[in-house]
Amino acid sequence: MPGGRLTAEDRQRIAAGLTEGLGYAEIARRLGRPTSTVSREVARNGGARGYRADYAQLATGRRARRGGLSASAPASAEALEGRDVAAIDEFEQQFAAMMTQSGFPRMMSRVFVSLYLSDTGSRTAAELAHRLGVSPASISKAVAYLEKLALLTRVRDSRRRERYVVDGDAWYRAWAASFRSVERWAHAARRGAGLLGTATPAGARLDEMGEVFEHLGHEMTEAAGHWRRVVAARRVSPPAPRS
Repeated sequence: MPGGRLTAEDRQRIAAGLTEGLGYAEIARRLGRPTSTVSREVARNGGARGYRADYAQLATGRRARRGGLSASAPASAEALEGRDVAAIDEFEQQFAAMMTQSGFPRMMSRVFVSLYLSDTGSRTAAELAHRLGVSPASISKAVAYLEKLALLTRVRDSRRRERYVVDGDAWYRAWAASFRSVERWAHAARRGAGLLGTATPAGARLDEMGEVFEHLGHEMTEAAGHWRRVVAARRVSPPAPRS
């Protein structure tokens, strides 16, 4: 309906129109909506370059839920602590988008960021599916991917529900997995160089590749060890609060 709220399908068509390079007026004409409706929708959900239909649909649902709550029933724990929930939602979307631009699959980025930004650092599959507005199957695939990278672990809570958890060591575990991968590259390159002979062009390239990866592996191991010592010391003697 021209006068009704935008639907998920409408938002998909807006996103498609922006991808095609259409102006707001043309997108609005195709939807049978006022141009102002489209322009406001895009402006409040990342702008023409950052607009994502599913993010916009999710954000709208959150805004509607917040609007329907009474003053005596805050929207979330963040609201109780005086946090700007809308700003947090926007940051969550931007953080996930940054991870996606860095090479992470999109759904995996959204799941990881949702876990990482929660105070408990954990959610169940049902909680993730509800928060992100996706199917349980999508959550399952994302969790399997993140678990393979050592970015999350599974635990059972007091109600025997499986929870997915991220903690302060998640990045260290992922880093450790990365330098083990680098070591495998170095070993493979050195082995290839030995088979082909370092006097040959191909063997020389492999030998140099092995040298590079060995150096990187050494530096990564040293850096990871240093960071672990820093974190361990910090946990024993937490730094004084900043003024």
